[in-house]
Amino acid sequence: MLSLGVASLRRAHAAGRAIGAFATYDLEQVQAVTKAAEITGAPVMLLAGSSQFRHADIRLLATAALVAAEEAEGEVGVHLDHSRDLAELRRCVEFGYTSVMYDGSHEPYEDNVAHTAEAVRIAHGHGAWVEGELCGLAGDEDVSTDVAPTGAMMTSPEQAADFVDRTGVDALAVSVGNVHGFSSSARLDLDRLDAVRKAVPVPLVLHGASGLPANDLDGAIRTGVAKINVNAELRRAYLEAVADVLPAALPGSELARVLRAGREAVRDHVVTAIRGFGWS
Repeated sequence: MLSLGVASLRRAHAAGRAIGAFATYDLEQVQAVTKAAEITGAPVMLLAGSSQFRHADIRLLATAALVAAEEAEGEVGVHLDHSRDLAELRRCVEFGYTSVMYDGSHEPYEDNVAHTAEAVRIAHGHGAWVEGELCGLAGDEDVSTDVAPTGAMMTSPEQAADFVDRTGVDALAVSVGNVHGFSSSARLDLDRLDAVRKAVPVPLVLHGASGLPANDLDGAIRTGVAKINVNAELRRAYLEAVADVLPAALPGSELARVLRAGREAVRDHVVTAIRGFGWS
């Protein structure tokens, strides 16, 4: 069922859980995530966003995600991730997305405030909720390397409070030592995360959780993170499964066998992630 409001994030946090938001580049990944939601009974979010649109046509991928969410058992949201384009954001809420993220972290602060506030106006007019971001993360959303968080900007609790108040966002992505992609050295500053949580009245979002120690993720959920984005692990699981089955499938051109292997690997990883976020 296509339905995941910001109230779901608040309920998850109150129960000591986080909702997983999983990047989807194609139909196989969309199907994998919705199947994992059915297996676990947990709410999930399909990330069909700006990064993925560079691979798949915006309308085609959005339609696949929305139809899958409508037909799925349980609560499934469709989320536009890391959009820097208000026209793109408007298209997605008109399609029927349940939530969107305007990423103004690359902009001067006042421009970020103005553009995010406009995103809120657009999205709320279509019944969608909005995630904002102050500080961009080191690393790449689509290519996994061992990224060091050294020198990355960290979310200021004071600025976060001002940003949330002036923009009206419903959730806030934080930078507290997390990076996009895998990192052997990233560690979360849970004290800073707690200070941000106390400074703002909205649920917090963690991007770049790949490779973080389990105790860091557990601490983040206890401290106030109600949504965790997952991408790099899914790409790796998909590609490793395809690479494993490809030698046997190639002689007979068994494409469906290859696609099925990738889909099942992603499904299994999503199930594991969901349970790690507190859903038994």
